[in-house]
Amino acid sequence: MTAERWSGYRWCLIRGEPVAPPVNHALDEVLTRRVGAGERPPTLRFWERLSPEVALGRFQSLGNEVDAEGARRHGVTVVRRMTGGGAMFIEPANVITYSLYAPAELVAGMSAAESYPFLDAWVVEALRSLGIEAYHEPINDISSPGGKIGGSAQARAFGAVLHHTTLAYDMDAAKMLEVLRIGQEKLSDKAVRSAERRVGPLRRQTRLPRERIVERMVSVFSRYAGGTLQEDAVSPQEAREAEELVRTKYGAREWSALIP
Repeated sequence: MTAERWSGYRWCLIRGEPVAPPVNHALDEVLTRRVGAGERPPTLRFWERLSPEVALGRFQSLGNEVDAEGARRHGVTVVRRMTGGGAMFIEPANVITYSLYAPAELVAGMSAAESYPFLDAWVVEALRSLGIEAYHEPINDISSPGGKIGGSAQARAFGAVLHHTTLAYDMDAAKMLEVLRIGQEKLSDKAVRSAERRVGPLRRQTRLPRERIVERMVSVFSRYAGGTLQEDAVSPQEAREAEELVRTKYGAREWSALIP
């Protein structure tokens, strides 16, 4: 039944071009709307970025989560995403982020808690095939004995489901603790070591290039999709819609500071 759910659709793959942080978030909304309206097939998109960011959860307080001075000092853009969950500090070369845009029917009958392991099962399998003892950790994490690897967030909107996940490939714990507000003693050596122990970046666990890991993920996903995965790209119209959303929403201070 699981295989039938995935392979019952014709899937597209978008290997994203590096863009400014707000653009990726705008594309999430545009492509979710398009899939929900039947204007694009279900799609797997890998993100690429031009600069570092903090991705705030939809319902988080900007002031509670981000050290404004630290963000300015390190050239970090703060963007509020359309999904819930916690804040993430992201440097382009240190993460692997992907989004799934699928009809709501793909997860019909599943609660949010049930859909997280279902939608990330192909990733866990891909990581295991690389020798990583990866597993799903409720409610929305991918973890391993070496530490947390990544976290997912989700929105069911516009007749579709958006599911996106960020995996740690490498990390700069000291910089992260200067940008995110995590505890009173966040800049101590002890805090840095503690953060490093909690996270198990893929580079530490595999020594493989980031690109090799992505290719294995694509290979496993293609098998889940029944071999129907087709290379695609963001269309000119989708790009224009995303540009407009950057101007009116994701790139606007009013949105990032929606909850001060």
